Amino acid sequence: MTVAAILKHKGHEVISVGPTASVAELARLLTDRRIGAVLVLDSEQQILGIVSERDIVHSLAANGARTLEMTAGQLMTRVVRTVTPRTTVIEAMTTMTAGRIRHLPVVDHDVLLGMVSIGDVVKQRIMQQDHEVDSLRAYVAGVA
Repeated sequence: MTVAAILKHKGHEVISVGPTASVAELARLLTDRRIGAVLVLDSEQQILGIVSERDIVHSLAANGARTLEMTAGQLMTRVVRTVTPRTTVIEAMTTMTAGRIRHLPVVDHDVLLGMVSIGDVVKQRIMQQDHEVDSLRAYVAGVA
């Protein structure tokens, strides 16, 4: 099972902001959309960075109220790990666990195709395991 299967199920919509978006705009967008991160894109839709709830909280701890005056470009994580549609669900889980990250943009040949979260990956893995269990039960029962 690959990341392409996740995108096929959940869709390709990517929530993003420009680098000049304020932290207030970011917080409102994260809350309204009930998501944990947004990509920061330039005018050509290229990834500049990613801002997560965690980034905002860390900045508040380090910078206090100054965080509210910052922009997405100032707050974003600049090194963004990505996956391709061919990345397996297990590989995506491993990348997320090793990097302690919860969101992975899906990119193919420098084109942004979508984004998957740890919730998406875990849900897909559970569905895959359920299918395997059902297949094994059918085999053992002699149905297959």
